[in-house]
Amino acid sequence: MKWAWVLLGILLSFGQLTWAQKGMDIPEYDGKDRVHDLNIKNYKSVMKKYDVMVVYYHEHVGNSKAAQKQFQMEELALELAAQVLEDLDDEDIGIGLIDEKKDKAVAKKLDLDEEDSIYIFYEDEVIEYDGELTAHTLVEFIYDVIEDPVEIIENQHELKGFHNIEEDIKLVGFFKSAKSEHYNAFEDAAEEFHPHIKFFATFSPKVAKSLDLKMNEVDFYEPFIEEPVVIPGKPYSEKELVEFIEDNDRPTLRKLQPHNLYEIWDDDIDGEHIIAFAEEGDPDGFEFLEILKEVAEDNTDNPNLSIIWIDPDDFPLLVPYWEKTFDIDLSGPQIGVVDVDDADSVWMDMDDEEDMPTASELEDWIEDVLEGDVDPDEDDDDDDDDDDDDDDDDDDDDDDEDDDDDDDDDDDDDDDDDDDDDDDDDDDDDDDDDDDDDDDDDDDDDDDDDDDDDDDDDDDDDDDDDDDDDDDDDDDDDDDDDDDDDDDDDDDDDDDDDDDDDDDDDDDDDDDDDDDDDDDD
Repeated sequence: MKWAWVLLGILLSFGQLTWAQKGMDIPEYDGKDRVHDLNIKNYKSVMKKYDVMVVYYHEHVGNSKAAQKQFQMEELALELAAQVLEDLDDEDIGIGLIDEKKDKAVAKKLDLDEEDSIYIFYEDEVIEYDGELTAHTLVEFIYDVIEDPVEIIENQHELKGFHNIEEDIKLVGFFKSAKSEHYNAFEDAAEEFHPHIKFFATFSPKVAKSLDLKMNEVDFYEPFIEEPVVIPGKPYSEKELVEFIEDNDRPTLRKLQPHNLYEIWDDDIDGEHIIAFAEEGDPDGFEFLEILKEVAEDNTDNPNLSIIWIDPDDFPLLVPYWEKTFDIDLSGPQIGVVDVDDADSVWMDMDDEEDMPTASELEDWIEDVLEGDVDPDEDDDDDDDDDDDDDDDDDDDDDDEDDDDDDDDDDDDDDDDDDDDDDDDDDDDDDDDDDDDDDDDDDDDDDDDDDDDDDDDDDDDDDDDDDDDDDDDDDDDDDDDDDDDDDDDDDDDDDDDDDDDDDDDDDDDDDDDDDDDDDDD
């Protein structure tokens, strides 16, 4: 019996694990096609089937493999979003694709003018989505779309929730009831900006007192600013409310978020953004963010000041890109001014990483930015000057190298001339030695001949002596002539050899000497 209870306990524990896994079952694409390809023939019938129609108006993909893979990733995100939204009970939500090249007629019918954008058709409104194309972010945004454009604050607990919202523009009004014409005008204005701007209303005098609101009065709250601005001219028409919001929809400090990424980035001032990076969950980042809020509140009346706060934790995939592009370290807070066209930037120099700049120091730096004393375009001018200096240095180096080469060539020429002179002198000396050797050999031969002649004189008659003397003279003359001819030939050969190869002269001269000796013998 005890073993039966043990077995039952084990089975129940497995059941608990299974329930826990199912409760955290993150959706995965099941492979079913739910996204529609909209064209001129089917777009009306498809859009009528849904309460909310999400349309991705994309560029024509073409033959590029990279573009095809990118589009496949986007289409997969849309398929997963459609799969998740299919389970909603309140609204039927459909998703469709429109190719900017193949389906121009459909885009024209629906008044779509911006490619690679997502449009949400809900009731009588067309809402443009300017955020990341991910299933998570898109579904979250669609949840906001299908909510009521105005949220009613009925008690103090809901009022605390209202005060906790500080990252978005928000409006709150006090009206007699939901049937009030002034509330209806407020509600109509809300539909124009929903869900980008938060609208709240109360019919409770107690809540209105806490908000310091009078009947039919509307307060406008900037992000991160505690004190609101009372919209003048109550009671308001829809048009008056819309105009006021449009004139004040660029806050002094606003947060870049995944769902408004492109909307905020495109809303620059004279082509530039003041950007502050700070992690809210980091002590240094939190401290720096509080300083930013103080600066924003002190300068909320300045229409030319708008600071974009980016929490790196919200965009982990972009952190390496930002660090490389802006040449900054995002492990700590940073603030700088960025040119939106070429991403040139200048960042505030924080000398002490442990101590954040004071609000006064930050205001001074921002004032320099607004006055143009801190300008990312100046970096371009400095780079151009550096390039010019580098070119000048290169030219100088080339000139110096040319001069050195000329000097080296002159030295080489002088050395060659000296070598030639030395070689010529050596050749002359060799020739003189050859002549002296030849003369000595001739003299020795003459002496030997004379001795032989003397011996013959003793043995023979005087006539024979005369004949021998004549013969010796003739022989001597012949020998002298041969020696002179050989010397002339040797001189000519030596001159020719000097022109061809200086190193071979000595060998040729030695060979000539040997030949002369052989001839003389």
